[in-house]
Amino acid sequence: MRISFCGAARTVTGSCFLLENGGSHILVDCGMFQGNKEIRERNDNPFPFNPAEIDAVLLTHAHIDHSGLLPRLCNEGFKGPIYTTAATQALAGIMLPDSGHIQELESEWRNRKRARAGEPTLPPLYTAVDAQRCLDQFVAINYNEQFDLDALKVCFHDAGHILGSAFIDITAEDENGTPFTIRFSGDLGQKKQPIIKDPVTGGNPDYIVLESTYGSRLHEERAARLELLAAAIKNVAARGGKLVIPSFAVGRTQDLLYHIKTLYMNNKVPRIPVFIDSPMAVSATEIFRDHPECYDKETRAMLSMNKSPFDFDELRMVRSVEDSKALNAMEGTAIIISASGMCEAGRILHHLKHNLWRTDATVLFVGFQAEGTLGRRLQSGDKEVRVFSEDIVVKAAIKSIDGFSAHADANGLVEWMQSTESKPKAVFLVHGEEESVNSLSSKIQEQIGVECLAPLLDESFEVNATGIRRSGAASAKQAVVDDLYNQVDQAWKQLHQRWTDGAENLPLDALKGLVAQLKALDQWVESADKADKAG
Repeated sequence: MRISFCGAARTVTGSCFLLENGGSHILVDCGMFQGNKEIRERNDNPFPFNPAEIDAVLLTHAHIDHSGLLPRLCNEGFKGPIYTTAATQALAGIMLPDSGHIQELESEWRNRKRARAGEPTLPPLYTAVDAQRCLDQFVAINYNEQFDLDALKVCFHDAGHILGSAFIDITAEDENGTPFTIRFSGDLGQKKQPIIKDPVTGGNPDYIVLESTYGSRLHEERAARLELLAAAIKNVAARGGKLVIPSFAVGRTQDLLYHIKTLYMNNKVPRIPVFIDSPMAVSATEIFRDHPECYDKETRAMLSMNKSPFDFDELRMVRSVEDSKALNAMEGTAIIISASGMCEAGRILHHLKHNLWRTDATVLFVGFQAEGTLGRRLQSGDKEVRVFSEDIVVKAAIKSIDGFSAHADANGLVEWMQSTESKPKAVFLVHGEEESVNSLSSKIQEQIGVECLAPLLDESFEVNATGIRRSGAASAKQAVVDDLYNQVDQAWKQLHQRWTDGAENLPLDALKGLVAQLKALDQWVESADKADKAG
């Protein structure tokens, strides 16, 4: 079997893994790249495979960084089934058309800019209609029921990340007829999350493709995160301002409702109005209600007493644009939960524009913020940001609570690995930034004694019952060079932007030193090139 890492390699987004086994071509996930402009531009690159040759897709869950390029895949020739759980199928039914609508809006904006520059217009990545058509290829699969896919045996297990999320065991036979299993973690949840069940443990995979989003971090305990949330609500209520919470529409928003209701029921905080200003989050909450089979015991007990984990008197669901705009003119204190969670699109941008400059407001981050996103810049302490082409001075309090993440932390990932019946032969670390990958790799090797590999983008490995072998080593080396060049290029662009924005305090001595280093590096490359040609 050959496995190629077509996304989420040394970065968090764009999950996509190609399995080639005999004559079969199977994808695990086909996600969109999210983050800074350089990363997002990968969505426009040609697929490193022929979509028409893909026999099937196995989808771990509905988040766009795992599912977001499926409509494009179908547009370019993929005709096969997309296997996933019933809950994921339902969530994708709202998330993919919404993503298509966003692609249309972004394309319209870019094309206006291109037209003014006399450049030809370009079509969107895909449209809402394309996304709707792609949904016809979805096939619902139950947890824990193995099925045959060509010469492979496939089984979905509850990953405890969001409603319907799964990790997938894929079993094949090598040339000697010896079976071996590769486990794709998808996004793995942390234990004791509200509403949904904990991740399933156990099994006996030979290899694990493991996410590493929080591979270098530990989450707060549940009691600690509730205290932090309560403190944020009390603080903003005392100041009479808005508590603006950028939140993923699926999973995180429903968790927040559960926790806020718990605080209200126990009289831990003032019962101020709560607005969910995200049509997708409203629709996703309705889908959560339709899939109680995914609930944990605590939530099922609540339902047995006719108590919904999502409903309370102070909660208002906002669907229309008019009602959304009215929130910004509303006086008094309130909690506004809106998407997108990384502040890259959606109604959250309007709420940030109207509240970031206010000293009585608080912006509370409760999820991962990818490098290059507005959310990451705010979280990192930028004092001025650009929203809708307008420079906004940040005077609001900026707070973060890591413990609400739907991802397992470093200890949770190691504990999940330790639950298997025997040690895997190797682990491929994906879906993480460099620091997280390196930290988790060290932790796994120290505590479990398993070899860890961090694949590069489009790197491939041959896998069988006895071991693994890298393929395309030369291309992997080139990928390292390309990655370093891209980092230098991105760092220069950021510095140049600050320069053109009129930064007054640039360290001139450091800049002179940088120029000298670049000149020395250029001379070294020139000398090495001459030596190669002479040799």
